[in-house]
Amino acid sequence: MPEGYDYLFKLLLIGDSGVGKSCLLLRFAEDAFTDSYLSTIGVDFKIRTIELEGKTVKLQIWDTAGQERFRTIAAAYYRGAHGIIVVYDVTDGESYENVKGWLTEIERYASEGVHRLLLGNKADLTERRVVEHDVAKEFASQLSIPFLETSAKTAEGVEDAFVAMAKQIKENVDANPEPSSSSKGGNVSVGRSIETEQPSDGCAC
Repeated sequence: MPEGYDYLFKLLLIGDSGVGKSCLLLRFAEDAFTDSYLSTIGVDFKIRTIELEGKTVKLQIWDTAGQERFRTIAAAYYRGAHGIIVVYDVTDGESYENVKGWLTEIERYASEGVHRLLLGNKADLTERRVVEHDVAKEFASQLSIPFLETSAKTAEGVEDAFVAMAKQIKENVDANPEPSSSSKGGNVSVGRSIETEQPSDGCAC
């Protein structure tokens, strides 16, 4: 197989600043966690390769800054993404309310048919929870978007979230094969090299 993998998918993490996007990325890519908080400046990315249904899938995961002043930078990364994960903080009601705005951003900037996933992070902070699981699940169900809760700190659900997204994309690609690219869902890269990853910026987890 070219370059040691069968599929290369680009994923995007979006959501308010401080919801734990960088920590989710660090946990999934390196199985590490940090309590230190340093906002992502612009866009960062990491790479991890997984085995999925007998195939090797390389995931290029982009972590976007949630601050308003970086929105125009992040918008450029929407197009070409195969999957977009919208993250909110279960202890922060405002971050959940802002999910609707982030979904609007996807409609505005992303390729048609891009796969979406709603993810409630910091599920380990049960005593501080303000967004109930069933409420978010019902909201996601109404929009036909998969929903999961995670904890970057304990690693709960993190692997499942990224693997579920990769599986969705793979099933779509397999059902709609194209020689080199898909005009609907962004470029599907197979056997192409990627630049080396950049260091993580840390997060509020």
